[in-house]
Amino acid sequence: MQIPNQAVLLRIFIGEADTFQGKPLHEAIVTKARERHLAGATVLRGPMGFGKSSRLHTSKILQLSEDLPLVIEIVDGEDVINAFLPVLDGMMSSGLITLEKVQVLQYGEKATG
Repeated sequence: MQIPNQAVLLRIFIGEADTFQGKPLHEAIVTKARERHLAGATVLRGPMGFGKSSRLHTSKILQLSEDLPLVIEIVDGEDVINAFLPVLDGMMSSGLITLEKVQVLQYGEKATG
C-alpha cells in the first residue's frame, strides 16, 4: 500500500472512557480503520488534558482520572480520509476531529541497495 506524498492527517481527540457499542471508542475506531484498509492508526494517551467541559483529566496519583485524553492519528490520502469521516460521525457522540495537510516522506521500510 502506498500513501501519496501529499496526504492528510486525521486527528481524533476523545476520552479514554468513551465507548461505541459497548467497546472502548478508540479500539472501535482503530478496528474500523483497519477494516477499511486505511494506511495505519496510532492511539496516543495523554497524561493531562481538558475539553469542551473544561474538566481537567490527569494521571497525577492524587487526582487519578479514569478518563484520560486520547488522540488517534491516521495519515492517508485525502479521498480515503474523507470517505472515513462519515464512519466516524456515526461512531462518535462527542470529541474533536481535525484535519491537516501533510507531506509524507516515508511509509514503511526504506529499500536497501
